[in-house]
Amino acid sequence: MGLLDILNSIQADGVSNDPRARAAPSSPGMSPTAKALLALLAIYAMKNLRRAGAPPTQPAGPAGGNVSAGLPGGQSGTLGDLLRGTLGGVLGGAAAGTVLNGGLDGLLKQLQQSGQGDVARSWVGTGPNKTISQGDLASALGTDTLDKLSEQTGMDRADLLSGLSQHLPRFVDQLTPDGRLPTEEEAARMV
Repeated sequence: MGLLDILNSIQADGVSNDPRARAAPSSPGMSPTAKALLALLAIYAMKNLRRAGAPPTQPAGPAGGNVSAGLPGGQSGTLGDLLRGTLGGVLGGAAAGTVLNGGLDGLLKQLQQSGQGDVARSWVGTGPNKTISQGDLASALGTDTLDKLSEQTGMDRADLLSGLSQHLPRFVDQLTPDGRLPTEEEAARMV
């Protein structure tokens, strides 16, 4: 299953809990929750690349990047447009497999360092996925990351944490179908 398929599966589920948001007509772009998941990987890919001693590869522009960067008129575009444009654009042309692999690795390390290693391992493993509370997820990701995700997706923190705590376990599980992190080559094939 490719990243586009995984994000498409979140489209219908990624709607806000607010009944007013459900009444709004759906747009052809990416759901805010899917954007948050993609942006989360991009954030941790950047951190992972910087930790590895690589110079920052993000082109000059607003700090933190924007999940709709590189699209005409700042529009959200389709999932395919965002995957092709954003993953490459956010990290200045770095290979998409490296971004996916590094972002996933960085995210899982962050969860482990914050005391959520058992939960994160269940998402990667082949058994059932353990849940993560919104509070534990907020503590694990930290204020700076949540602020960036809120800014990039337009979601308030409560909706952001609700969506991430609901979809992150399945997202990670689907990105690790063999019970392990994909290699860069395998990750590139997902994109």
